Amino acid sequence: MIQLQDKIKYPSAGVLSKVLLKDNACQYTLFCLAANTDISEHTSTRNATINVIEGRGLLTLSGEDIALKPGVFIFISANASHALKAEENLTFILTLSEKLTENN
Repeated sequence: MIQLQDKIKYPSAGVLSKVLLKDNACQYTLFCLAANTDISEHTSTRNATINVIEGRGLLTLSGEDIALKPGVFIFISANASHALKAEENLTFILTLSEKLTENN
């Protein structure tokens, strides 16, 4: 068992991430972003989900803006372009699923 509140620590600037669990299929990472932190547009070869724990921000997913607030759960398909801005201190769990292969 992991008590998430004990793991949340905000940096004075930027991003602090901690892998909570990793197995052959998924990786679960806790992200803590300081207010006004940007993660520039990028893609991933893996499917992902974001589950917001606390704070507020904005996710731009394939050109669509999605408000991030506690309780929001978002699926990001592999190779979808996305960027993120923390409007205030923001914590979420990012889950990366099994890597895509040519056979999938």
